[in-house]
Amino acid sequence: MTTETIIDTGTDELLCVIRDRVAIITLNRPEVRNAMSDNLTPALRTMIRTCGENPEVGVLLITGAGKAFCAGGNIKGMGAHRDKKKTEMSYEEKVADLQERQRLLTGALTSVRKPTIAALPGPAVGAGLALAMACDIRIAAQSAFVSTGYLRVALSGDYGIAWLLTRLVGTARARELMFTAEKVDAARCEQIGLVNRVVPDETLQDEAFAFAKSMAEGPTLALRYMKDNLDEALLFDFATARDHEAERLIRLTTTADHKEAVQAFIDKRKPVFRGN
Repeated sequence: MTTETIIDTGTDELLCVIRDRVAIITLNRPEVRNAMSDNLTPALRTMIRTCGENPEVGVLLITGAGKAFCAGGNIKGMGAHRDKKKTEMSYEEKVADLQERQRLLTGALTSVRKPTIAALPGPAVGAGLALAMACDIRIAAQSAFVSTGYLRVALSGDYGIAWLLTRLVGTARARELMFTAEKVDAARCEQIGLVNRVVPDETLQDEAFAFAKSMAEGPTLALRYMKDNLDEALLFDFATARDHEAERLIRLTTTADHKEAVQAFIDKRKPVFRGN
């Protein structure tokens, strides 16, 4: 039986519901392609932290309302409508402010020790692309596209986009995409490894949820340690990463979930994991 809990995000610009251990977080500003705002972004930071720490959540699924994922920053807010408080900040204060906002958004998302999935119903641009890339898995609708976008507003990038992009598609393609800000359609995104799979527009949300639900039913600790191992593959030499893998695997051999998985294999049935 499906269980569902609606979470109050504090704003209509962000929706959150926990269904079958999947936290579905929806950016809800479809009229501006779900661009970041002073209401949406702080709420998103809070939901990432809250859902990441909630033991009743096994997977975070982030998506956008309507026909877009996220158009990135509020470009109008960069011009005449710029926040007066921010214009009065010193250079050092502005740098510290952005660094903190980045740490609490894409930084927090990459730190979540649960699988995270981005479902792209449409464009993911600029900081919106960084948000999608900070997730473990990306599933895109056929009509979706991505763009780094910063070139068009004469900026260099934020929210870790260069780091994330380089690790997903390699140095040469990352430079091409940053220097040109070209629109990359879903099919090419899949070819170059920017998204994991492309599905029909009309089935995106159902397929993304089914994918997330299957992970949420998995062994929580094993998935957490897999993320640790995969993260360390980018940080440490082979010997160090290999030794850490061994430590984590031996810890997992003592868990109830491991014992349940072995018994279910013997009994030829689906295992029921408890997260311990």
